[in-house]
Amino acid sequence: MKIDVLTLFPEMFEPLKTSILKRATDNGKLDINIIDIREFSKDKHKKCDDYTFGGGPGMLMMPQPIYDAMTSIEGYQSALKLYMSPKGETFSQKKSKFIAMNYDHIIILCGHYEGVDQRIIDLLIDEEVSIGDYVLTGGEIPAMVVVDA
Repeated sequence: MKIDVLTLFPEMFEPLKTSILKRATDNGKLDINIIDIREFSKDKHKKCDDYTFGGGPGMLMMPQPIYDAMTSIEGYQSALKLYMSPKGETFSQKKSKFIAMNYDHIIILCGHYEGVDQRIIDLLIDEEVSIGDYVLTGGEIPAMVVVDA
């Protein structure tokens, strides 16, 4: 299975390079790619956040870097594209098994701030997924849960 993870904090994914996941990667059963969304920002400071449309509190992840990062992935059109979000369907063993049995490529988008621009969800994302009814600082830990499962 190929798993691409889009994140603002690629250094958080070091645990995926150890233990059973490392063995699966070494044996060619798993291909995990961590993609730094900031590398796709057209801003000279690699900015990836912006104010919400119409104002309001908080910031959103800008659509341009996410779109460019996602579309840079070979075969992204046919991959299952997940967005880690507290609004999504709760992830379960049943869901994990369904994904493993039906997809050979998944892409996971990790949100931050107040989330991502809705246009990205509408244009690119197949499903929003949550790991529980609580708020975390970002989507990296939930993405690791999905990858590990």
